[in-house]
Amino acid sequence: MLAHRFNIENPSQMATVLTDVYVNVRKQGNQTVLATCDCEICGKTLRDGKIVFEVREEFYKGMKVTMEEAIELVKQSTIVNMVGKCIVRQAVNAGLVHPEAILKIKGIPHAQIVRI
Repeated sequence: MLAHRFNIENPSQMATVLTDVYVNVRKQGNQTVLATCDCEICGKTLRDGKIVFEVREEFYKGMKVTMEEAIELVKQSTIVNMVGKCIVRQAVNAGLVHPEAILKIKGIPHAQIVRI
């Protein structure tokens, strides 16, 4: 079953799994840097008090991939920058991001992973 494959207990979360996201992969020396975001927020600016966070297309918008493909890239990357309700939720569900490590900007979650 698809819900089991993605470690989903609540069936309403299936929409998250079926959502496409943007991924932009870059190699820098020995590092694989991944920027990924939910498609609907790419190109938007999130403002929350003094925080201004630009989800820039030139940084985040690469290939449009399935959530499954994006999570596989997250697992393979050494540095990850992710923003969006769907991609961050799925990274938490996959055990890749701790819920307390998420920063919310105007209600939109942002997380980073750095593997040393």
